[in-house]
Amino acid sequence: MRTDLTGIYGILPADLETDELLEKAEAALKGGLRILQFRDKKQGYKRQLKRAKALRQLSRDYGAVFIINDSVTLAQDADADGVHLGRDDAPNLIQLRTQVGDDFIIGITCRADAGFATSALRDGADYVSFGAVWATSSKPEVPAIGLNRVIKARQMFPDSHICAIGGITADNIEAVKASGADCAAVISGLFAADDVEREAEKLIELWGVHESIN
Repeated sequence: MRTDLTGIYGILPADLETDELLEKAEAALKGGLRILQFRDKKQGYKRQLKRAKALRQLSRDYGAVFIINDSVTLAQDADADGVHLGRDDAPNLIQLRTQVGDDFIIGITCRADAGFATSALRDGADYVSFGAVWATSSKPEVPAIGLNRVIKARQMFPDSHICAIGGITADNIEAVKASGADCAAVISGLFAADDVEREAEKLIELWGVHESIN
């Protein structure tokens, strides 16, 4: 298992202007965040690439893993550490793994589908995400699955990386850790805070309080 895919996994909001995007990213990295994902839903590849490269440099400066959402091309052009793909965006994973090599991180959204997670992990995914654990404004259309599904996933995939996502905040982060998740993805639970650096520190501190159950 990779040792760089554990802990708090910060996902930047998709609607931030560049200055605010970089400001919030650096604040989280200063607070100790070591996994950062960039999502950019706006048009214009040149703009996306410029922003991704700036975030890549910031992540490198702080020794953090940098992941691009959805686009393998953008991830490779920005020299990111990997890509996170939704179920509908995932191509042939065996072919993708051959294309990008073993060091490139591939994450896959599984929501609550353990069968899909099984095939994704078999075909080359480095981690699978389960959620939304709780209802979230980031993706209100995704039903909440609860922590029991994460606990079940931990039992089913004892040697694989599992990421929990959806409605995770400082108020419930310890329960997520106790469920057996290797990492917890947070969006508004981190980046909507008045003090992003302090919130990152708090989340990381709470994550470290309890050992996960197996």
